[in-house]
Amino acid sequence: MKNTTSRRLFMRNSAFAITGLAVLNPTLTSAFTSECPYLGYNPFAETKTDLRSGVFSSNSVAVKGTLYDKNGITPLKNATVEVWHLSPNSSKYRHRAKLKTDDEGNYQFITDFPNKEKGKSARIYFKVSSSENISFTELALTEQGAHITSEHWEKNRNLGEKLFPQKETFLGETTIHFNFSV
Repeated sequence: MKNTTSRRLFMRNSAFAITGLAVLNPTLTSAFTSECPYLGYNPFAETKTDLRSGVFSSNSVAVKGTLYDKNGITPLKNATVEVWHLSPNSSKYRHRAKLKTDDEGNYQFITDFPNKEKGKSARIYFKVSSSENISFTELALTEQGAHITSEHWEKNRNLGEKLFPQKETFLGETTIHFNFSV
């Protein structure tokens, strides 16, 4: 005689398992319940640090920085940083990645210079998740430099001198230092 599980019993056990995961891991639950204020977010982005279309991309930008906790002093290690932006010459958000901060709270990636949304400057969007908090922000880019929005300033004033992005260009390579807190 076969020992089979009924559909009803399977569904009940599955519901218990999912509820248990949600209770034990609030970050997992919030990943499905937090709403993104920006277009183009995809929670299934690949883990990578090179978002460029090709290795020999002529207009790329490297972004690096440090993620701090709410006090703006302590770097957050092993936090998740998700980034996305419009692909060059496109209205699609194909440039996206998921990264982890290192032991000093640092992250970095290289990407193609983003396309602009209508009526806005080019932007790179960020979702940052630590074990307790989730935050969204954006970095505005122009040929002259990198800029923060008033919303970013409000959320990250605690960073003081570390708040404003710094742009460096060396041998045709552009690097932007962009710090934030969560």
